[in-house]
Amino acid sequence: MSRARALLARHGLDLLVVITAVVTAVGTLLRDDLENPDGPLFVLELVGITSSVLVLLARRRFPFAAPATTWLVCAALSFADEQLIVNGAGILVAGMGAAVLLGTVRSASLSRVGLVITLASSVTVVRNGPNSTTDDLISVPVMFALGWLVGWSLRERTERTEAAEERARLAELEREAAARVAVAEERGRIARELHDVVAHAVSVIVLQVGAVRHRLPEAATDDREALRNVEEAGRTALAEMRRLLAAMRDDEDAPELAPTPGLDDLDRLVRDVRAAGLAVQVEVRGDRVPLPRGLDLSAYRIVQEALTNSLKHSGADRAEVTVQYAPQELCLQVRDHGRSHDRATVGSDGGGGGHGLVGIRERVKLFDGSLDAGPAPGGGFLVRARLPLRAGS
Repeated sequence: MSRARALLARHGLDLLVVITAVVTAVGTLLRDDLENPDGPLFVLELVGITSSVLVLLARRRFPFAAPATTWLVCAALSFADEQLIVNGAGILVAGMGAAVLLGTVRSASLSRVGLVITLASSVTVVRNGPNSTTDDLISVPVMFALGWLVGWSLRERTERTEAAEERARLAELEREAAARVAVAEERGRIARELHDVVAHAVSVIVLQVGAVRHRLPEAATDDREALRNVEEAGRTALAEMRRLLAAMRDDEDAPELAPTPGLDDLDRLVRDVRAAGLAVQVEVRGDRVPLPRGLDLSAYRIVQEALTNSLKHSGADRAEVTVQYAPQELCLQVRDHGRSHDRATVGSDGGGGGHGLVGIRERVKLFDGSLDAGPAPGGGFLVRARLPLRAGS
């Protein structure tokens, strides 16, 4: 049934055109008036009047020419046979359909030309009719003009619908572009933050290698040379990292001088958030374990972004933070008790007024973790991130 409905929706008007053409042809064949011609003229009229209806099948490819041809052929046939057009019910339906189609033509100027063709042709057909009156010369063109007005109104509604669809498409493209920019910016920020962590580790390696090299006896020439190569490689890596960081940093970005924060700094973060108006309770479960600096920094940023997201978008007055140390993973959970619908798309496309969940997602992905973010049972918004501890080792 659904396939039949789809087929009817697509080709229903074509079917109506064919039925109208058949009715018109049968009506022409069964004419019994005294003016009914015969011979080649009758065949010409039969082909002409049937073709004037069937030409509407080409309306998709020729939206102006097809319905205009219907009216022009009818006007021309009225000169050859005065009663051929005025007595045909099928051709009346086809003429009204052609008038509506001319009103829907995209080009406003062509559509107005179609109105002129409709009025001129209808006046010609009525005037050539043997029993036409002055009232007919007015009422019949007005009737078809009303059909044209129906098409014109449909044209304007279609234009508004297409304009709305185009605006929606452009808005979607802008959201996707904004999301890509947000992800790129967040990855750059993460890279800048982790630079200090990695640079510190490489610096320690370089210093320890240098210390070991200086303690080796002079006789260990090969070992000293190998360690010298390692030390030089480490210094080169540090220089390249600084050059890469300089290329990633915007001109207005200030250098990071403060120590990178971690979960040990949650108390200070909670004080700042409380001062901003959001009551926060923190619960730590499990035995604390030392975390790699990169993982510790990302865990802190995840909680920070989630609380900031709650402050900006939830309208909540309280939130809970849970930090759970498990043997194989670190679980972070932030739940507020505000609105959740305002943030339904923040994590997917960067919309909703901020890019907090974009940053959280990128940090979780960095450590091969998992993220659940969405409306919480019972109301509010819940962010739960799981970070495998092995990923940071």
